[in-house]
Amino acid sequence: MMKIKIWILGAVASLSLTACNSLFDDAPLDKISDEATWTNSQLVDEYANTWYREMSSGFSIYVPSSTLLKSVSRYYLPWFGDQLTVGKSDWFNAGYGDILKGNEESITRYAANRWAAYYTQLQYINTFLVNKDKVPDAAQKQRLEGEAHFFRAYYYYMLWRRFGGVLLIDHPYDPLQQKEVFPRASYEQMVDFIVADADKAAELLPTTYALSESGRITKGAALMLKAKTYLWASSEVFQNKDKGYLGFTGDASKEMLQKAQAAYDALFALNAYSLIPIAATTQADIKDEYRKIFLTKNSQESILEVQHSNDGDYANKFGHKLDRDAAAPSFTGTTAAYTPTQNHVDEYGMRDGATYDATKPYENRDYRFYANILYDGCTYHKHVMDLHYTDKVAGADLKPYGTSTSAAYSRTGYYLGKFVDETQSIDDNGTYASKQNYIIWRYAEALLDRAEVAFRLGDEQKALQLVNQVRMRVHMDAYTGITWEQIVNERRVELAFEETSYWDHFRWGNAETKLNGSKNPLKAMRIDVNKGVTKYTISNLNRFPGRIRVFDAKEYYFPIPWSEIKYQGIDQNPGWKEV
Repeated sequence: MMKIKIWILGAVASLSLTACNSLFDDAPLDKISDEATWTNSQLVDEYANTWYREMSSGFSIYVPSSTLLKSVSRYYLPWFGDQLTVGKSDWFNAGYGDILKGNEESITRYAANRWAAYYTQLQYINTFLVNKDKVPDAAQKQRLEGEAHFFRAYYYYMLWRRFGGVLLIDHPYDPLQQKEVFPRASYEQMVDFIVADADKAAELLPTTYALSESGRITKGAALMLKAKTYLWASSEVFQNKDKGYLGFTGDASKEMLQKAQAAYDALFALNAYSLIPIAATTQADIKDEYRKIFLTKNSQESILEVQHSNDGDYANKFGHKLDRDAAAPSFTGTTAAYTPTQNHVDEYGMRDGATYDATKPYENRDYRFYANILYDGCTYHKHVMDLHYTDKVAGADLKPYGTSTSAAYSRTGYYLGKFVDETQSIDDNGTYASKQNYIIWRYAEALLDRAEVAFRLGDEQKALQLVNQVRMRVHMDAYTGITWEQIVNERRVELAFEETSYWDHFRWGNAETKLNGSKNPLKAMRIDVNKGVTKYTISNLNRFPGRIRVFDAKEYYFPIPWSEIKYQGIDQNPGWKEV
């Protein structure tokens, strides 16, 4: 039987993914009969499922405890900026930790992994687009063609953010059959290519699907990608560059902002999305309703999300272990993988005109604080979180579970409240765990993006109105005027721990400060109760050499694989040396 060969830019790429039985869970076939695939409705859908699977690992993250397994780590860097850290030192010593510490070898390895993964999908997509007319069912052909154009735009968008201008390839590519090389695209070319594909996807795809098809790419997702592309391109840090693949050689900021404005407005004009309302009026109930936003799959607020298995099966399908990895020792947690920092806690303002009191730091805070953060004295899963020291004796959630000496616990004084499911059992079941979907884009983010665009174009009233929509949903006081700092802070709070918060540092050009431990050290809270007197002390984490986060200016763009540099005869990103 004739096989489709998948070649990636001078090297053979193989895919090994876990098969699942729900929508988008089935693995792509890395060797598929070409004629049988395109004419069989089930096979061609399975072929396309790989586009969804590689979109993001979602909550399905693996970080090994052994440094010998660094090369097989699966970690998602946008989770770890300055809002979250880990309790388990083995995680910090693994591949992701090496990247946070600026290790060039680990960064180069990670960059090569992402490059290969994205170009693998682009090759799949280009192969489909050449063969799309062989799909006999007209409706299926239109849907798959729309998805193909969306994902080609999406994967180039992911490459563009990470590497700058890359190799724009719009057809199947086999260097063993034909010598072909590609130049690095300019920022203008990247924008035009991504937007053209997003527009084509929006033209072909519906605004909504039946419930049984929830999670498929829609017209709204395509318009969001278009808007995001223009927003990214509008950033001041990408203007007036010497090299076109690092940014615009002139200043296209205002043009990009105007186009972003139009794209967001087209998204809103669909009337397909809205904020999930919160009817509650008490702190406890507002907290519960806000937290449920992130536990509701494919809600009215969701524009694009990773579909995790409904039964939580992560051994055989696409469930995950978020609740287990994030859990405190009181729930038998041993990893403390995602612990909020004091840096982030400080971003939550006060409500109802209250003034911050350092002796009562958790009173009268933004309602989202109580939903997103598990702090000392709060109740979670019928357990009062014990995150203080009494006469120098650590509370139950500040020491390892049971008799273990290696199990981790929070080093920041907090645990994750956002995303986690209070009803989820925490155990060591080797098959089943958590099932929450991972939200990539939602309506609240689109509103805040549009607010930023309006503000930068000088329309402060529009920016104010949009920011207040997001604040008032969660019963926070409406602003009477708006500043850039307030827009930034609202994004940091509303989009806390979502990958957008990480990428904002890149497009705002402050990653060298925010992601650098020497300039923005991660902070922790320690609470001591001695003879009935409570003392709150904030201190720096990772103060010792070898554990301090490092972000160098060259990391705004990761290194393109050196084999690619040599084969294509293109420039490497500034500052990188072959390792």
